[in-house]
Amino acid sequence: MEQSLYERNGGTYTQYGDVLLPDLLLPQAKEYHYGKYGRMRQRYLKEHRVSLYYSLLTSGKLAKHLSEIDDECKEKMDTLVTAMAKQEGITETLKANNQMEWVRRMNSIRNRAEEVALNDIIYV
Repeated sequence: MEQSLYERNGGTYTQYGDVLLPDLLLPQAKEYHYGKYGRMRQRYLKEHRVSLYYSLLTSGKLAKHLSEIDDECKEKMDTLVTAMAKQEGITETLKANNQMEWVRRMNSIRNRAEEVALNDIIYV
């Protein structure tokens, strides 16, 4: 019996009843860790960029991609929060004198910075 193209390229089959099914395995990948922003990117890809999601998944590059996006987003957030706080004059003196005002203003900055980071990195 002539070999299929799959078998000529090193693929194997396993018989289940009367049917031969190809043995498909994802490539072994390094273990990557990602957090909130990686999970947000994953959800976005799954819902809005399905072909890209499955391409990354089947090539074994999804976890690496999500980890890189998570790191990039955290870095952008840190940079934006620092720059915005400096621009708006939020200092340690304000923190010492009026802690609630400092918290309010820093939360506002974090929310704005996160919105920018999400639109620039996650939802692209």
